[in-house]
Amino acid sequence: MSGVAEVSPKYLADIATNGVPVGYKQTEVGEIPEDWQVTTVGKVVSITTGNKNTQDKVIDGLYPFFVRSQQVERINTYSFDGEGVLTAGDGVGTGKIFHHIDGKFDFHQRVYLMYNFGDELDGYYFYIYFSNNFYDRIMSMTAKSSVDSVRREMIADMLMVMPPKAEQAAIANALSDVDALISELEKLIAKKQAIKTATMQQLLTGRTRLPQFALREDGTPKRTKPSELGEIPEDWEVTGLGDIAAITKLAGFEYTNHFNSYKDGGEVIVVRGTNITKNILDLSDVKTIPTSTSKLLPRSQLSAGDIVFAYVGTVGPVYMIREDNKYHLGPNTAKITCNNKVAPEFLRTYFTSYLIKQQIDEHLSVGAQPSLSMGKIRSFNILLPTIAMEQTAIATILSDMDEEIQALEQRLGKTRQIKQGMMQELLTGKTRLIKGEAHG
Repeated sequence: MSGVAEVSPKYLADIATNGVPVGYKQTEVGEIPEDWQVTTVGKVVSITTGNKNTQDKVIDGLYPFFVRSQQVERINTYSFDGEGVLTAGDGVGTGKIFHHIDGKFDFHQRVYLMYNFGDELDGYYFYIYFSNNFYDRIMSMTAKSSVDSVRREMIADMLMVMPPKAEQAAIANALSDVDALISELEKLIAKKQAIKTATMQQLLTGRTRLPQFALREDGTPKRTKPSELGEIPEDWEVTGLGDIAAITKLAGFEYTNHFNSYKDGGEVIVVRGTNITKNILDLSDVKTIPTSTSKLLPRSQLSAGDIVFAYVGTVGPVYMIREDNKYHLGPNTAKITCNNKVAPEFLRTYFTSYLIKQQIDEHLSVGAQPSLSMGKIRSFNILLPTIAMEQTAIATILSDMDEEIQALEQRLGKTRQIKQGMMQELLTGKTRLIKGEAHG
């Protein structure tokens, strides 16, 4: 990062010996550089609310319309023209929704606008500081796990630090560059997702055939035939999931005898429904069992090629196991083991499509938790190419698209982490962006 000074040994020594390093001061918000000031939001900005309701929105309206959500609507009126920062005054996103804008816009009667930044405050710096600190402030003012509404004084009395204007602008520029990168990554991921969805709809229904499978042996184009799912390729078939795979869940005696109290230090990871997120295996919170226990329960062992499907709670996520002897079926997940009629990767891909989601929605039982019975899962209709090579080719194309999207999402996650780290450093003055300045 251009202009970032290294933390000197003297700076670290000052902390160890004096508590506060040279060039810093202790304030009600902690240690900050000596040339920074502590103030309150109400002293440096004006605060107001809008006068519109959500139903005033107009599709394809002329101006942005800020309501109590992250989604920006449109409207044909504007009540403000200039730079401002907005946040929801109530609703589910209280303390989590923030917008920065410079131009004409309108806003909801329960949305707060902060404006009139003056000569000493950079508007984008204020947006960054406020959005990074406001939620913690309002949460500290309630004993509950959420905040129902925001009062004006919650905003006005919030403490904030103000570096000199030039440093505010430097901080704002650095973080706005990261915000721009995050925004571009989000747009690219959305575009790739849309392309993948459209590709799935074509390839998994046979509406578009891969060239190597589109012709008969005599060179004429393959036709379609009627089925219970409508017109399908002449060499495809509709089959029940139970006819091409074995579906297993954790038996009651297995849970009672072996899983109701997970062992510490086990070698085998138990895959529960909560471990499958966005069709990726999430190992941030895992339970394990010993290998000896897993071997006692062969019917629910997981092997490479097995598909695990969450069927209770958050119903629908799937993951294909890629290693032997490492995972075991856990509660709220079903094991789907393919027979020789279907390639596991094709079936995994099929389970991520709208073709299965529609059937989940149709058969879902909604009680204390949404769930599917084993019988309903076995009855799922699967539209299947009868040529194994075509199944594999379709799965490979869609799997490659999945991997590309996952790589972009990982990059997005890392970029967001970098931004969080930058904010922690820049908004406290631990790292300075003024060229040539060094700590201590």
